[in-house]
Amino acid sequence: MRRVLPVAALAVGVLLPLVPATPEFWITLLNYIGLSSLVVMGLVVVTGVGGMTSFGQAAFCGFGAYTTAVLTTTYGLSPWLSLPAALALTGVAAWGLGLLTVRLSGHYLPLGTMAWAISLFYLFGNLDELGRHDGISGIPPLSVAGIALYEGRAVYYVIWTVVLLAAVATFHLLDSRVGRAIRALRGGVTAAEAFGVDTGRAKLIAFVYAALLAAVSGWLFAHVQRAVNPTPFGLNASIEYLFMAVVGGAGHVWGAVLGAGLVTVLKDQLQAVLPRLFGGSGNYEAIVFGALLVVLLQYARDGLWPLVTRFLPERAPEPAKPGAEDLPRRAFPVPGKTLLDIDALQKNFGGLVAVRDVGFSVRAGEIIGLIGPNGAGKSTTFNLVTGVLRPSAGEVRLLGERIGGLPSRAIARRGVARTFQHVKLLPTMSVLDNVMLGAHLRGRAGVAQAVLRLDRVEEERLRWEATRQLERCGLGDSLHRPAGTLALGQSRIVEIARALCLDPMLLLLDEPAAGLRHAEKRALGDLLRRLRDEGTTILLVEHDMDFVMGLVDRLVVMEFGVKIAEGLPAEIRGNPAVLEAYLGGIE
Repeated sequence: MRRVLPVAALAVGVLLPLVPATPEFWITLLNYIGLSSLVVMGLVVVTGVGGMTSFGQAAFCGFGAYTTAVLTTTYGLSPWLSLPAALALTGVAAWGLGLLTVRLSGHYLPLGTMAWAISLFYLFGNLDELGRHDGISGIPPLSVAGIALYEGRAVYYVIWTVVLLAAVATFHLLDSRVGRAIRALRGGVTAAEAFGVDTGRAKLIAFVYAALLAAVSGWLFAHVQRAVNPTPFGLNASIEYLFMAVVGGAGHVWGAVLGAGLVTVLKDQLQAVLPRLFGGSGNYEAIVFGALLVVLLQYARDGLWPLVTRFLPERAPEPAKPGAEDLPRRAFPVPGKTLLDIDALQKNFGGLVAVRDVGFSVRAGEIIGLIGPNGAGKSTTFNLVTGVLRPSAGEVRLLGERIGGLPSRAIARRGVARTFQHVKLLPTMSVLDNVMLGAHLRGRAGVAQAVLRLDRVEEERLRWEATRQLERCGLGDSLHRPAGTLALGQSRIVEIARALCLDPMLLLLDEPAAGLRHAEKRALGDLLRRLRDEGTTILLVEHDMDFVMGLVDRLVVMEFGVKIAEGLPAEIRGNPAVLEAYLGGIE
């Protein structure tokens, strides 16, 4: 049954227009569902996956519609030849608007998209070249093999072929190196940047991709309607598209089609029924949609598509191929060479000095422990080394090069990887995909290769690397589990595997043993020793003194942002200043 349903749906979609008894109205409704689906698929990428709420997608439809309207009516260009121009103009506009918009965060981002959506609506309605509010009419229909597609049945196959191609392209994009970078945006920029993702670029890619899908919808709309005016490209239309995404499931590509279908059909029926029910005309459907949205957010926050998938065949996870070629490894410094040098490091938060004049060195091939009571400044020091924070004073050098103040992704590119005190995994992504994000800098495929599926060889290599690191860390049986289902200790091990995918020469671990049982700590200690023997240098923060004392080569102790001791574990164990910091002194 699960396998029959998708095939049956496809067959009905193909054969429905060929049945003479099918009402023309049904075909028209399906055509508008297809046009809306294209816009909502873009919202799946930019909002559902990328986490950026946009209220301006209808305006990008307007770019596509007006571009083809002007070129075909004023300059006599073929509708098909106007499509590249519509995409180019929309892409440039989206790129410019995106540069200004995606830098915003929180509620400022949707407010920003509202602002330029309203501005563009009035621009369309006030330009003489675009017919002002009357718009442009007499747009020629699409034609195939010299046959003009005037009727809805004729253009139906064009619209739905474009919808299917867009769905395939979107699936390909999200199942790629670039797609993982876009998905990582929902987990916050800190973890993504720590593994080399240019989050600003990832946001811009998602924004422009969504705009291009909307432009294709607008281009088709112009040739189906054969006339355009500003009304379909206003803020209300954008809100309706966003509602469709929420109803279907903003994180699911096929949810875009489901949401577009349900909202379009429901809107049509409500517009016919509600005026008779209330005895007058009005936009009563907006009231119903508002109530439905509240109910949906209460009981089906992820939309309706996850409910549908229960009746569909489950897609088997793509296994890693053991024969895939290993990724190239970076050259490690010779053991004993100074790898990391921290000198007079300081960080001020207003009047609070979190780190004051901290300095120590880490030599290649060592495991160094950074310990101290809570609030000692250990994690702040980690953040200064890895570029999450900019130093207020002092220097951080890696192999003699100053890296203090560089962006996290630039420091990651130089071979520095880290885990976090508070685990930063993407709970809805699989363990394998989370770990593959760590290998982002070891791939090169871009958007075009992803959409055209030309990145498969590289993807196999990245998947094999992530699988190998997970097996190395003892989680080879959890590759395809959602990361959100893991226990805290397992999540910390996944973070270590993700960091190892960067092929780091310096690995910073922030409380890696927290939440682990005794046997798991012993296995972690064995893993860290193996990494040291293979040439990886490790700097770790840890509160479990038994674990630290039996593992590290040297210890650095901090208290209240200041380094109070440094030396071998045996020396630190009896250091009076350390005992004072931890135990309040001894008799």
